[in-house]
Amino acid sequence: MTVQFDGLSRENISYCEQLIRPYIRRTPIFEIDPSDVGVSAGKLLLKLELMQRSGSFKARGAFANLLTRDIPKAGVAAATGGNHGAAVAYAAMQLKIPAKIFVPTVSSPSKIERIRSYGADLVVEGDRYADALVASENWVRKSDALPVHAFDQDQTILGQGSIGVELQEQAADIETLLVSVGGGGLIAGVAAWYAGRIKVIGVEPAASPTLTKALEAGRPTDAEAGGVAADSLAPRRVGDRVYPIVQKYVDGVVLVTDDAIVASQKALWERLRIVAEPGGAAAFAALLSGTYKPSKGERVGVIISGGNTTAVNFT
Repeated sequence: MTVQFDGLSRENISYCEQLIRPYIRRTPIFEIDPSDVGVSAGKLLLKLELMQRSGSFKARGAFANLLTRDIPKAGVAAATGGNHGAAVAYAAMQLKIPAKIFVPTVSSPSKIERIRSYGADLVVEGDRYADALVASENWVRKSDALPVHAFDQDQTILGQGSIGVELQEQAADIETLLVSVGGGGLIAGVAAWYAGRIKVIGVEPAASPTLTKALEAGRPTDAEAGGVAADSLAPRRVGDRVYPIVQKYVDGVVLVTDDAIVASQKALWERLRIVAEPGGAAAFAALLSGTYKPSKGERVGVIISGGNTTAVNFT
């Protein structure tokens, strides 16, 4: 039976967190010496969502959708750059629900393979996420499957907000949290949970500045959709449901270059032995590049949000 939510409140986030708890991992935090990565801060910790089921935080929103909505005989459908599709495919496999996933050609081979490994029906359509979204919408109209949006849906945002519930319990003293931004479901969920009690900073690629453009325009608007993290952080525009939460609770947004993102990936691996995809490493790139500079003594958290990559080849 469909659960009716009365908004993106802390109470609803807490409800979703308890509901999805049996199906997801409580991902660890990793506190490091800021000087080990050349950062000046009072405290630096990483929330390792790359260790989440299906390889990213997206599993949270996927289970929140499938556990609170009526599922038709046709199952579910999702458009994705990769991680959301993997999450929906994984959740559907666990709950024995048919799933059809639409990805663009820009989606990485590792993500396509993960989706297939979960038994979903995979369709490659168009060059960018927006193309896959149109194809999925056409399929939904034809089949009556349930659409599961990657970011602009209450259940998705509430599920992603469960990260905030965990992080508050694991590290109650952080003052600032850096969050990668694509369509904005993650930052909206986390910001809605903290509701102004800490500083939340969005980090997005300069090559796909969806939230930056929206804030400049005063509303969600089309932006460029490219760059090294295009398979996870380039949906063309930030979500309509996301935007008012960001306006209310997010303290700022910074941009990072593709070079900074790649350098962040390398630093995570070479210094900390953490393997993150470009989108998952973007928030950390803001610290390493100096795009975000903590004040002296500032206690900073960073969400490392995805690990679906072939960046490291083991031999």
